[in-house]
This record gives sequence, C-alpha cells and structure tokens, in this order.
Amino acid sequence: MSITSEADWKGLREIGRVVRLTLDALERQVQAGVSTGELDQVAAQIFAANGACSAPAMVYGFPGTVLICVNDEVVHGIPGSRRLKPGDVVKLDVTAEKGGYMADAARTVLVGNASPCAQRLVACVHSAFEQGLKVARSGNRVSEIGRAIEAEVNRHRFSVIRALQGHGIGKTIHEPPSVPNYYNPRQMDVLTEGLVVTIEPIISCGSEQAFEDRDGWTVRTNDGSLSAHHEHTVVITRDCPVLLTAA
Repeated sequence: MSITSEADWKGLREIGRVVRLTLDALERQVQAGVSTGELDQVAAQIFAANGACSAPAMVYGFPGTVLICVNDEVVHGIPGSRRLKPGDVVKLDVTAEKGGYMADAARTVLVGNASPCAQRLVACVHSAFEQGLKVARSGNRVSEIGRAIEAEVNRHRFSVIRALQGHGIGKTIHEPPSVPNYYNPRQMDVLTEGLVVTIEPIISCGSEQAFEDRDGWTVRTNDGSLSAHHEHTVVITRDCPVLLTAA
C-alpha cells in the first residue's frame, strides 16, 4: 500500500509497535530448553493484550501465531514441541494485524555459543539489510535494493535464497511490488513516496535453493545448511526510510 492519510500513518505505526514488542519478548525468551510452541504462546499473549491478530493465520490459515524456524529451516516454520539447543540458529518472523493494517518483521537469534559460521551469517544478514536500506529511496528502482543486498551477501561468501523475497504490505501480507534479494533487471518498478514494503534478506551458508517440507509450510535449505533472515516493514521517502517495526 501507499500511505495517503494520517489514519494510515497511525494504523501502521501502531501495528509496527506491536510487531516490535512481540519480537523483543520472543528474543528474550530464546534459550536452550524452550520449545518453539512455548515461544508461540508468548506471542499469542502479546497479540491478545494489544488487540492484534496473527496475519498469517488470518490470511493463509497458518497453524500458529508466529513463524519460527531453526537452523536449516528458512521460513514458515510451524511452532511446536521442538526444544531449542545450544548453538541453534533461530528465526523469529512476526506478522500481525490490527485495525485493518499489517506489519511484518523478522530477527535471527543465536542460542548460546553458536558456531563461527552461524555468527558470521547473522552479522552478514544484518549488514545486507543495511545495504538494501541505503538505496531504498523514492525514485530508485526496486531492483537496486536487491542489487545492494546480493553484493553484500556475495562479499561475505554466503548465498541469497533466491526464491524468497520482500514485498509490499499494509492492508494484507503480500502486496505489490515484489522486492527480490538479488538484482533482477526484469523488476522495473520504481519506489514511490509513501510506499510500504518489507526489506528482508534471507540467506544461507550454502545453497541458494530451498524446498517446502512435507508439512506444507516449512521451507528448508536444499543442502541442510544454516540460514538467516532479517526484516523490517519500511515506508519509502526521499531520504532514509521510516522503519515501522523498529520504533
């Protein structure tokens, strides 16, 4: 969506606040021995206390409140009985709805003393996000975001998972335009003032390919390599984008 009123700003800032609040609480709870289902209950409690709903459950019938992935699981992981172990790489992906507005953000959290590869991977996904953010200005093409992200990931000798990408958001989860994490010259859309999108590098230590697991939701790396995901919902302006899910 594109912001056209003060009501839009108010609604998006509020749901962005709920998403950030939820991610903060989940990150504090990530530790060895905690199950992904218990983390999901924490998110459900925060949503209920703030009058928000799970957008994936609302739009797609996702069987949980938030998406939680571990190690080679990339996106769309279903919370359940799995208990976290030292060294795990945990992706927390929160998409919420309130008052007709939606926002989406994700973090990668390490459990205890993770491997050097995992630590470098998480540092890379953060720096890739920052590089994409630098070119997310009105008047630039959407493809410049992917170009910047891909260059940073390649510099660290990791891989962009090419099938997964950012997207427009606001009134529903996935809106135009698509925001690839690699340079795609066929993506000719231009960023405009007030456009609301997610910027979300999704990367791995190995393969750039991924597949959907038998549960019909969880996406995993083809080679079992570790993955990382970092995301914010942002509003495009002439200058630095407004990070709705970081306020």
